[in-house]
Amino acid sequence: MNNWRWPIAFGAGLVILSVALYALHFLIFHDLHHIGIYTLADIAFLPIEVLLVTLVFHQVLASRDRQQRMEKLNMVIGAFYSMLGTELLTYISNNDPDLDAVRPHLVVTDAWTDETFREVEERLKRHPCRIRIEEVDLEAVKRFLGPREEFLLRLMENQALLEHEEFTELLRAIFHFNEELQRRPGFSGLPATDTAHLAHDLERIYGLLIREWLRYMRYLQKNYPYLFSFAMRTNPFDETASAIVG
Repeated sequence: MNNWRWPIAFGAGLVILSVALYALHFLIFHDLHHIGIYTLADIAFLPIEVLLVTLVFHQVLASRDRQQRMEKLNMVIGAFYSMLGTELLTYISNNDPDLDAVRPHLVVTDAWTDETFREVEERLKRHPCRIRIEEVDLEAVKRFLGPREEFLLRLMENQALLEHEEFTELLRAIFHFNEELQRRPGFSGLPATDTAHLAHDLERIYGLLIREWLRYMRYLQKNYPYLFSFAMRTNPFDETASAIVG
């Protein structure tokens, strides 16, 4: 109730001020006719004013706020790929037995159009994203993810991610997989059921990671050419990729 006291008091003050000014007008000019005309005119314009404020002005502010939130969101996604996403995607995809079928379509260039990105997105939906878990060095992955656990936690706490459910799911999947790895003292002699469980977790990460990476590349191409240039030169699917500008 306390939160409403100030707005109620402010509103009441404005109403009292308006009545006082109308009363002053009458005391000076003794003209109810003009007071009635202007009052009715103001009331008649009120629906249009509400329309302008609530629909037009509000939509402009909402659109600007949405753009700012998306900027913050993509800054978070960029930090994720810089810190661990690109390296993790490179390692996982190298253990994809079907990678050769999709690799040529993931070498993004500045000539790509929206249609190109859409076609590749559709192709990725059909890609199985399988992993040869027997060739994955789970101990190395454990060492890689362990020191980055706090970074993942900070990302998951970021309010900007409320706008992006799939990226939040990706972080949750990586965090869960890291928990699975950290709770195991070693990975030799694991039963087939446990190995299959870890493979399923890693494949979930792979599917989310590759789709989010493609969306992020599309965003960079449209908005930040210099960041896109570096992302192209370090593309995890380009076997000739090099950060050095040739």
